[in-house]
This record gives sequence, C-alpha cells and structure tokens, in this order.
Amino acid sequence: MSLLLQISDTHFGTERPNVVEALLRMASEQVPDIVVLSGDITQRARRSQFKAARAFVDRMAPPAMLAIPGNHDIPLFNLVARMFAPYANHQREFGADLEPIFDSADFLVIGVNTTRPSRHKNGEVSVEQIERVSRRLQQATRNQLRIVVTHQPVHVTRSEDERNVLRNADEAVQAWVKAGADLLLGGHIHLPYVRPLKDRLDDLPRDAWVVQAGTAVSSRVRSEAPNSVNLIRSSSTDKLSRCFIERWDYSASTHFFEFVDRTEMLLDRV
Repeated sequence: MSLLLQISDTHFGTERPNVVEALLRMASEQVPDIVVLSGDITQRARRSQFKAARAFVDRMAPPAMLAIPGNHDIPLFNLVARMFAPYANHQREFGADLEPIFDSADFLVIGVNTTRPSRHKNGEVSVEQIERVSRRLQQATRNQLRIVVTHQPVHVTRSEDERNVLRNADEAVQAWVKAGADLLLGGHIHLPYVRPLKDRLDDLPRDAWVVQAGTAVSSRVRSEAPNSVNLIRSSSTDKLSRCFIERWDYSASTHFFEFVDRTEMLLDRV
C-alpha cells in the first residue's frame, strides 16, 4: 500500500514551531512515498519564508515532493515583483515547474497552478489547463490512483465558502472526472473535509471525491478546525482498486498529530 501525505496552507511566517515539530515526527513515523504541498506555502511570499518552508521539507526528506503555489505565494505589497516575477521566490526553492506531475506505479498526481497575479485571492483554471490535465489523466494506468491538485477548492460544504470556489471549477470537474480523476485535492479555506463530487454535480459519469486539507502548521486556524493534514493510502489489484483518506489533527494536549477519521473509497474503474 502506497502513502501520500497532503500538507496545505502552511503559511510559513505564521507557523507554530511546536506544530511543525509534531508534523515532522508524524511524517517520520508514517513514511509517506510522496508529500504534496497544495499551496499557500508562505504567508507573504518572502524569500525568508520560502527558505523556512524548504528547510522544513528538507528535514522531512520525503522520497518525492510535489508543490504548487497558492495566492499567498505571490507578493502582495511588492507590486513590481508581483507584476514581473510573481513566482521567483517559489521557483527558487521549489523548482521552475509550477504545475509538476508525479507518476509512479500507484499514483498519478497532477499539479495545477490556479493562482493569477492579477487576482488577490480567487483562483482560476483555464480552458487550456482543463484540456492539458484531461489528456494526462487519460494516459493513467488502471492501477494508478489519479489525483489532481489545485489550491482553491472545486466544491465547498458551506454557502459562505462558495465565493472561494475555483473559477471554472464545474467545467474542470466534469472534464477531469470523465478523463479518469479519482480525487481532487485542495486547500485555501483551512477547512478539512471529504465529499463526493456528485454532491455538487449529480450528472458526473463516475464517482470521484473532493479532498480538502486544513492549515497544517499555521496559527491561522478556524475555530472549528485545528491544524490538520491528510494521509491518502492507495491499494490496487487487478480486481479491486480502493483508497483510504485519513484526517490527522494536531492535539494541543499531547503535542502530536492524531488520527481523527477515515473514509474508504472503492474506485470506479471502467
């Protein structure tokens, strides 16, 4: 069984050192095959904040890592940098590719850059991005868990969060699920949950799920959701493909990340 650790909205610059250490302990115990950073790695896209984030990942030392930017990873106050080199600090620490792909026997993970320097907060996915991701999903093998990672969510559970939904999300979900996506990972709203995407679009041709992560190590938690991360376990044979989504929350009393909930999914393979 292969293991993916989703870490989102770390917001380095507002990180809580004790939570950082607890997450590093958890990662060393769970030994993920890949770590996915689903955006808002930093609070203000400063070089020092990206360096701290990179040091954190280096201490974790996962076999593989995939990182996409969030809206906080573009300079807010430095307008010259925002206009002419919005991703320079991100790329210095996490590589030139803003839409990386991880391809293994058990996982196909496709990163999508949904940030736009012209937008302060809202995310967007273009027609070209939808088509590119769809083509790559169609190349997946039968035994791969097929995952698309965006920063902003494609589906929310509360009406007040609807304004945070990714622009063109419904078109993207329709296309990506048809092309074979199983899970759509996101962050941005600091609220962890797992929901069937048919809750939003009941005419989808296959079953697929949205998997949202909370803020992993930042002090910017919601009152109803502590620091949290997701573990995704994939198991596939010729006859059966399934995955398990686990939510792990930081406990202020024990100073450990602790298992909270597990969702099992039988994957729709046609």
